[in-house]
Amino acid sequence: MEIPREVRAFAMPRVPDTADPRALVAARDRLAAFLAALERWAPSGGKPGPRVSLEGLAPAALDVASQVLGEGEVSIHITGARDVRIQEAVFTGVWRVRELGADGSLLADTLEAGALPAIVGESAQAAAVVTLPEVELPGGIMNAPMLLREIEARAREWLPGHPPHVVNLTLLPMTPADHAVLEQSLAPGPVTVVTRGFGSCQITSTRLRNVWRLRHFNNMKTVILNTLIVAGVPEEAMAAREDLEDSRERLAELITWMSESSPP
Repeated sequence: MEIPREVRAFAMPRVPDTADPRALVAARDRLAAFLAALERWAPSGGKPGPRVSLEGLAPAALDVASQVLGEGEVSIHITGARDVRIQEAVFTGVWRVRELGADGSLLADTLEAGALPAIVGESAQAAAVVTLPEVELPGGIMNAPMLLREIEARAREWLPGHPPHVVNLTLLPMTPADHAVLEQSLAPGPVTVVTRGFGSCQITSTRLRNVWRLRHFNNMKTVILNTLIVAGVPEEAMAAREDLEDSRERLAELITWMSESSPP
């Protein structure tokens, strides 16, 4: 098996050397407002993370903010009733959430802190059903009916706070007909999460509430792990509390650097 050889490490974003001073100050002030809200928030308190809108910033200031936030390892796309593009910043647990209109226009542009933006779980739940429809079983079927009954029962019983239930399809004896029935019954939902690190991981909501499909790929883009997960949102998509605390400190350092680069 090909072993990934590249590991991304955190690197503090550079403050643009050629940025317009007024744009730099405006971007710094908006990020400082976000940091102030972040410092008042306890990640373990159970309350949603802070949000600060980036709307109203001049294009030059928005460009500075985009450069210093950078792009982290997690990207999310929500389709269907809403078209939402989410990109994690280089600060783990800091998310840039942009909602687009039908014509591609930008409707909202928000910074949000948390394990995952709230809209991710909300969108997956809103588009899902609690009972799978009957599907015609083709010849060559072996384990799919049993798996679907198990997954449906587990999904119906799952409640917030319960541990995830994982079915490793890679290790199960599955025929092509089994996979086809699973793909048909557990069709993709509106949420797709892509994480990059060692290879990549794609996490997709399904039409069944609380059920997600997770696939790991190696650097050759070959599936090396294929699982179904019963959970509100799989932990693999979420930022850890320790990462959020680190990001708060690093964001404070960035704002200090931006202040030192700003005119008096």
